[in-house]
Amino acid sequence: MSADTSEPQTTDRRPANVVVVLLDSLNRHLLGCYGGTEYATPNLDRFAAERATRFTRHVTGSLPCMPARHDILVGSMDFLWRPWGSIELWEQPITVPLRAAGVTTFLASDHPHLFETGGENYHCDFTAWDYVRGHEGDPWRTFTDATAHGAPDIPPAAVRSWFEGRRGGSGLPRIDAPYDRSRTHFRDEMDFPGPRTMHTAARFVREAAPHHDRWFLFVDEFDPHEPFDTPQPWAGRYDDEPWDGEYLIWPPYAVGALDSGQLSEREGRHIRNNYGAKLSMIDHHLGRLLDTLDEAGRWDDTAVIVCTDHGHYLGERREGGDIWGKPGVPQYEPIGHTPLLVAWPGVEGGGTCDALTTNVDLHATIADVFGASGGYAPHGTSLVPLLTGGRTTVRDWALGGVYGGWVQVTDGTRKYIRAPEGTGYPLSMWSNRWSTMPVHGLEDLAKLPPPDSRARLDRMPGSEIPVIRQPFEPGDALPFWASSPRIAGRHALYDLGVDPDEQENRCGERVEHELAELLRAALLEVEAPDDQLARLGL
Repeated sequence: MSADTSEPQTTDRRPANVVVVLLDSLNRHLLGCYGGTEYATPNLDRFAAERATRFTRHVTGSLPCMPARHDILVGSMDFLWRPWGSIELWEQPITVPLRAAGVTTFLASDHPHLFETGGENYHCDFTAWDYVRGHEGDPWRTFTDATAHGAPDIPPAAVRSWFEGRRGGSGLPRIDAPYDRSRTHFRDEMDFPGPRTMHTAARFVREAAPHHDRWFLFVDEFDPHEPFDTPQPWAGRYDDEPWDGEYLIWPPYAVGALDSGQLSEREGRHIRNNYGAKLSMIDHHLGRLLDTLDEAGRWDDTAVIVCTDHGHYLGERREGGDIWGKPGVPQYEPIGHTPLLVAWPGVEGGGTCDALTTNVDLHATIADVFGASGGYAPHGTSLVPLLTGGRTTVRDWALGGVYGGWVQVTDGTRKYIRAPEGTGYPLSMWSNRWSTMPVHGLEDLAKLPPPDSRARLDRMPGSEIPVIRQPFEPGDALPFWASSPRIAGRHALYDLGVDPDEQENRCGERVEHELAELLRAALLEVEAPDDQLARLGL
């Protein structure tokens, strides 16, 4: 780690407080501070230049949204055991040991998954929380407000299922999108959930923080996640020509949409630019929070972490085609190589850290700051020694993946993406809460079947609490997001040092054996289920 020199900075300063700002689906390669030039991110850029250390090798772990939050708030990767779910009986969130240590905790969020089945108990142990309503799948309003038609600041938008209807015709079930109703109740920028969440966080720093000796603020902001909906002056800001008709605020989840003609080049640019508009809007309101930290003089006693759960594909090309959303593909660089900015008292801003890090390390860092025990089987390592100059590395590898899909490992330069072999089985799910991601309008199709007579009781690593272990076999309905067995045998290996765009798959070369052994060793170290090693052919 360095700041304009080759020597690490050192400091003995320790923060009394921590702010974590998670911006969902934040694309590293589109931020100015990481070299992006398409869209304006002046506040993230000034934070990186003036206050923060910029981590250059931060990667995703468990995906997608709720599994990534589990990495941060619970500290253990769960994608090897289950697909998507709430905190289990054998676990505890970081807020439990913080409470025991006398730390006040506050959650400001507009993230709907935290308040529905599969994520419903992550907020419960915060000292207080403020849920800002109306984002994406939040069932906030039951009707469309007809008076919204013609509202000057909010352009009309196509419904959630526009692309599915184009691709599959009228025979597909319509995906219910609560946001399509909610947005008709917005009249100006401060009605949108993202700006309101950032102002809620700023209000905590300004009004509540002075009453507490030590505090932890977690801002779980769902922007710039879709829908890519913004009011004026953000809407259409980056389009190269005026857009006629309804705005496309819901991106497709598809591979090859452009190549197949299902999406036109202009529509693709428009969708990508709508993401850029939302990115710039939430960056603007993040600036209000940074300004409040300035005004309150908090940089001397507060660590500030800006992170994300994952990126979002916006037409980047891999596998010979254009990719959109989060379809069933591996964690290529646009989604899996993520930004991490950390401001630390006593450390000059504008520096970089090239150590390999991942999201479970954020949990370990928060616990380290407050002197709290992380609890059950944590997989992370604190970043504090990197920030204070005590160490230059904290890990040799990082695991990542989606339940029932590829499992990958990286050493910071090379990435090995391992698919299942053969049938894609065996595969089992470990859970006592038994939930997966809710899909509004497709509840019956996406419903997770209950455990059956094949299930047995087992134990998670480091726990004596019995857990239901349900095996799956060919023909079974799999949890949402699981892609086994259709991806069987589709391994990939990239040397990111010379091939950052992942165009040359080096599987079959001698190096594959080395990285397969690294993946196997990593899985054994985290005590992954034996059926994971079997399905991966390891």
